[in-house]
Amino acid sequence: MATTLSEETIWIADGGSTKAQWALMQAGRCVATATTIGVNPLLTDAASIATGMGAALLAHEAFAKSQPHHIYYYGAGCIHQGIDHMQQALLTLRSEATVHVASDMLGAARALCGQHDGIACILGTGSNSALYIKGEIADQVSPLGYILGDEGSGAVLGKLLLNAILKRRWPAKLLQAFDAAYGTTQAEVIQHVYREPAANRYLGSFTPFLAAHRHEPEVHRLLVEEFGRFIDHNLRHYQRPDLPLHFTGSIAHHFQAELVEAATERGFTVAQVLQAPLAGLCRYHAAT
Repeated sequence: MATTLSEETIWIADGGSTKAQWALMQAGRCVATATTIGVNPLLTDAASIATGMGAALLAHEAFAKSQPHHIYYYGAGCIHQGIDHMQQALLTLRSEATVHVASDMLGAARALCGQHDGIACILGTGSNSALYIKGEIADQVSPLGYILGDEGSGAVLGKLLLNAILKRRWPAKLLQAFDAAYGTTQAEVIQHVYREPAANRYLGSFTPFLAAHRHEPEVHRLLVEEFGRFIDHNLRHYQRPDLPLHFTGSIAHHFQAELVEAATERGFTVAQVLQAPLAGLCRYHAAT
């Protein structure tokens, strides 16, 4: 007898390069969650993904005991060959499952917009956006990474903060507060940014300072202006100011007030902000 949608067991993943969040759904309900190490499948082969992230997932009892009918993996690096690597790895874990692999941007759009049209945005360590029409991505402006783009991201906010601090452009009380919080030197910053890997994550690590001092005029201006640049350089291109904006990611979550201020100044409406997309993905797949 064929399995109906309401009876199916489904694994859903929101996968990043450093961690992945998983949900186990049965009969349209989320019955278990897990967090594992993440992976970029463009840079990692299928066997390594299966023995690394896959083994970590199966260490969770609920997932180890379940036999999913479908696995939906939305992740960073899930384009081109990365899709093949991830599909092969997931089939190694559960060969009888039907595996669906797509980009983290499509995952964010489905989590945020569901079955409705909208503009979906990710603001975390990096940034991204897409025009989402009839359940699919209709247009997308390339984020270009934190050197050429990633406006509004944690990495770029951290870069702007360090520039203001190290060039002494802000009042003494902010310079002193930064020194008390981090005690880092210009030489240490240069070492991390120019000579060590993962400079984007290093830069993003300074955003808690912005949150702690968000009511200072200089910090408030930096936040609103940079979120404005994200809108101007990316979202205006879609030419759909009538559609609501939806955001996910830690930066959007922690700086929601400044984000809404920047959007409102430009005639856009922010419909919702989710810290992480997994719960929205569960709702989406429970309804499809």
